[in-house]
Amino acid sequence: MVAETGAEQNNKKTNDVLSSTQTVIHKALEKLGYPEEVYELLKEPLRMLTVKIPVKMDDGKVKVFTGYRAQHNDAVGPTKGGIRFHPAVTEREVKALSIWMSLKCGIVDLPYGGGKGGIICDPRNMSFGELERLSRGYVRAISQIVGPTKDIPAPDVFTNSQIMAWMMDEYSRMDEFNSPGFITGKPLVLGGSHGRESATAKGVTICIREAAKKRGIEIEGASVVVQGFGNAGSFLAKFMHDAGAKVVGISDAYGALYDPNGLDIDYLLDRRDSFGTVTNLFNNTLTNKELLELECDILVPAAIENQITAENAYDIKAKIVVEAANGPTTLEATQILTERGILLVPDVLASSGGVTVSYFEWVQNNQGYYWSEEEVEEKLEKILVKAFDTIYTTSQNRRVDMRLAAYMVGVRKMAEASRFRGWI
Repeated sequence: MVAETGAEQNNKKTNDVLSSTQTVIHKALEKLGYPEEVYELLKEPLRMLTVKIPVKMDDGKVKVFTGYRAQHNDAVGPTKGGIRFHPAVTEREVKALSIWMSLKCGIVDLPYGGGKGGIICDPRNMSFGELERLSRGYVRAISQIVGPTKDIPAPDVFTNSQIMAWMMDEYSRMDEFNSPGFITGKPLVLGGSHGRESATAKGVTICIREAAKKRGIEIEGASVVVQGFGNAGSFLAKFMHDAGAKVVGISDAYGALYDPNGLDIDYLLDRRDSFGTVTNLFNNTLTNKELLELECDILVPAAIENQITAENAYDIKAKIVVEAANGPTTLEATQILTERGILLVPDVLASSGGVTVSYFEWVQNNQGYYWSEEEVEEKLEKILVKAFDTIYTTSQNRRVDMRLAAYMVGVRKMAEASRFRGWI
């Protein structure tokens, strides 16, 4: 028997992500009473563009990168979604992520459909100049299908405000018009929004607080485990620590740290590198598997997909699981956790703070008037509390888990917009 390569294993994993997303969408549409043709329309993106991007590298050689842009559904309005730079990007992963973006936009009632982009590359092994040339090349390659009224990109895995700035500048040069609304997640001086960088973690924090209320848990003194210490995980650990919770465990790609009395989050934040790595500075670290199975009130998977599975779902000891990452819990594990009485707040709800504040940024760009951080946080709070209550009530009334309830709420707006347009 020939051993599977890393790419084959990765393809299998992302195939599961897309297939499981389609399974839940199908179930949600059935529960809502929509005919099969609605599922046929929504199970895949309306458009999927694959591009080749030639980049002159620092050594003088030209390397050709493969990039993708998926536009899931634009019945409600322009599509919206991040761009990730990662060696494990696949076409099917990008498709699944674009569907999740559509669901997030429906959940928080934004006038968007979902989009997603990715480039197969490892930015950790590229120079500043190479990253700039790749970023500009990607915009040129996808320019025909994106724009402030068509498809609005944003940061995602291994991309940041600097990369968004290069992309906006390239698009503005091509358009011969300053177009800050083409992209979100920009630096403040180029039309970015206050609160954008921490928006995903802020949204997760709001969902944790609302879930804790439903379970009668006080945030102050509650024990919290955060898997992942990148942008979302580190901000989240800080927000929980500042709210008086005991963050007893955190992890990165290399291992996990645990202290039953609570970790010194400020100390860890000071010492992490630009990729969110800090555990390599310590001895006697735990594995990520051990971290997930720790005794705690609230567990937040904020790393990668498929972390809680049928194999370890019975070993989860948290009372509440809040998904900050995309797809960290499989469908089988979702069912097991729900049957065990653990409240699972799904990714499409918990991590929707990022796209909500991206929408705020786009609105501010369009009107040329900018809000304070307090205004942004107040608006975000109002939207996410309403979304949480809607999904929790749907879950209780329909007697379904929170994931299916979130899909039911998220898919309805797309389905109705497609019906009114006469597409189905």
